[in-house]
Amino acid sequence: MSGIKEFLSRTFKDSVNVATTLYKVMIPTIIFVKIFEEMGGVEWFSDFIAPLMQLVGLPSEMGLVWATAMFINIYSSLVILVNLDVPMTVAQASILSCMILLAHSMPIEVSLAKKSGVSVWWAIVSRVGGALLFAWILQLIYSATGSLQDPAQIIWQTSVSGDIPLTDWALNQVQNLGIVFVIILALILMLNLLKVLGIERLIAKALSPFLRLLGISQEATNLTLIGITLGLSYGGGLLVNEARKGHIPPRDVFTAITLLGLLHSLIEDTILMLVIGADFNTIFWGRLIFVLVIVGTISRLIRLVDGKRYERLFYRSVAI
Repeated sequence: MSGIKEFLSRTFKDSVNVATTLYKVMIPTIIFVKIFEEMGGVEWFSDFIAPLMQLVGLPSEMGLVWATAMFINIYSSLVILVNLDVPMTVAQASILSCMILLAHSMPIEVSLAKKSGVSVWWAIVSRVGGALLFAWILQLIYSATGSLQDPAQIIWQTSVSGDIPLTDWALNQVQNLGIVFVIILALILMLNLLKVLGIERLIAKALSPFLRLLGISQEATNLTLIGITLGLSYGGGLLVNEARKGHIPPRDVFTAITLLGLLHSLIEDTILMLVIGADFNTIFWGRLIFVLVIVGTISRLIRLVDGKRYERLFYRSVAI
C-alpha cells in the first residue's frame, strides 16, 4: 500500500513540475497569440502560409499551429489549435500531428544537436524538411485512397468560441490550462505504469535491431533508445556527454542525433496527439517506418561524402 502511495505521490509531483515549467512558456504565448489575433495577425499569417498548408492538405490556419509547435512546444500548439476551433478530418489531424511530432521545440532541440557537433542547418532542414515530406506523402496516400475522411474527434474542446468578451476568454484559458494539467498527469501516470510493467523496455528491445541496421554502434544504440522512448533531452544529453568523451564514433553521433530529432518521446508524444483525433497507426507505425527509412538512406548517402566536406557541412567532432 505504501508503495502505491509513493508511486502516486511521485507521479503528482512530477506532473506539477512539468506543468509549472510549461505554464511559464504557455501563458505568455497565449497572451501574445491573442494580441496577434486581435491585430489580424492570424488571418495574415494564415494567408501567407496557405500555399504550404494547401500542399499537404491542411486548412491555412494550421500554419500558425505548426509554427507555435516549432518555436515553442507541442502543448502550446494544442492550446492554439483549440482556440482556433477549425474542424478537420482524421486524415488532416494525422497529417498535422506528424508535422508537429517531427518538428517541434526547435530552439531547444536544435541547440542540443549543435552541442553534439551536428550542424545547425542540418538539424533544422532535416526536421522541417522531413515533416513536410512525410505530410506530403500522407496527403497523397489519403487523397488516392479516400481514407480517414471522417471528422476528427478532438477530445479537448473549448467551452466558448468566436467573438467573446475578454473576461470570458481569460476564464476559458484558465480552463484550458487546467485541462493541460490533467493531460500531463494522465501522460506521466501512463508512462510510469509502462516503466513498472516493463513495456517501455520491450519497445526499446524491439527497436534495437533496426538501429543497428542504420549503422549505429552498440554504444550509441543504448543511448538512442533512451531518447526514442523517453525524449530527446534524455537520450540527446547522454549522447552529447559520450560524444565529448570520444566514446562514440562521430558518424554514429550524427546518425543518432538525426534519428532522435525525427523520432523521440515515441510513447508520450504519440499519446498526446491522440487528443486531437489523429490516427494511431499513422502517427506511430507510419512515423516509425518513415523515419527509419529516411535515416537509413541518409546514413548510407552520407558515407559518400569525404571527410573534410562532411565536417564542414554536417558534423564536427566535439571530443575533448
